[in-house]
Amino acid sequence: MKIKKVTKAVFPVAGMGTRFLPATKSIPKEIMTLVDRPLIQYAIDEARAAGIKEFIFVTSRGKSALEDYFDHSPELENTLRKAGKDDLLEILKETNMDSGAIAYLRQTRPLGLGHAVWCARRLIGDEPFAVLLPDDVIAAEKPCLQQMMEAYEQTGGNMVAAMEVPPHKASSYGVLDIAEDMGAIVLAKGMVEKPKAEDAPSNLAVIGRYILTPKVLSNLNKMKQGAGGEIQLTDAIAEETKTGKVYGYRFRGQRYDCGSKAGFLQATVAFGLARPDLREEFGAYLNDMIALQKAAQ
Repeated sequence: MKIKKVTKAVFPVAGMGTRFLPATKSIPKEIMTLVDRPLIQYAIDEARAAGIKEFIFVTSRGKSALEDYFDHSPELENTLRKAGKDDLLEILKETNMDSGAIAYLRQTRPLGLGHAVWCARRLIGDEPFAVLLPDDVIAAEKPCLQQMMEAYEQTGGNMVAAMEVPPHKASSYGVLDIAEDMGAIVLAKGMVEKPKAEDAPSNLAVIGRYILTPKVLSNLNKMKQGAGGEIQLTDAIAEETKTGKVYGYRFRGQRYDCGSKAGFLQATVAFGLARPDLREEFGAYLNDMIALQKAAQ
């Protein structure tokens, strides 16, 4: 059976970003910048590298800045062109979307990640699709979703990005119950959303990258409430372990939880040091700060 190519991706961006108040009172969390690019740009670039052609955003009230970000800005482009700033024009092109390539849907009630994905069901149709959570920023030589796409071409079915976590952190994730461990790819026989440490079936946690079949949308149609009283995407995927194939993929790269302040700061340092134009000056500053802290002790 030929495995159908994945060309559509869903970006759930309806969250209020309360952990970053007061900044997110007027700015969508996804527009907050990591070095000089907003979080959403990292997710879009990763999706493009994996062959995604159609981008579906599930938004909510107060996200108009997010929509504007991907629109053309003729005044700015003309100003840069007249000033001969071709390098900045090239950077700006990365933020533009072709007409018809991007769609916006409203999630009118905050009923969970599963509900947000379900909101995109009519645009997804009867096709496999990807889901990317912009909060999870992954630094990798080969983008995470591209790695998963290559593995998916071998397995088909459903695939989730997975990484090993300490037992005491299992309650913050969906956790895989492993049927067979094949190295980079594991076959799952179940998934548990936010288990207690003693109840976690493994230390392999699901993070915000998914390749899913339309059957997952059918499972979400049941609107079953899960952990926290929300409609959990993990539960809908877990149903597929009974009759279909669900795989975890141990991606190569470093994941940063930019939905938390500490994770956002860690990512800022890592991505700043990775930039050749910033590394020397920024690295010297960090070394000075560490030296000052040690002297103060």
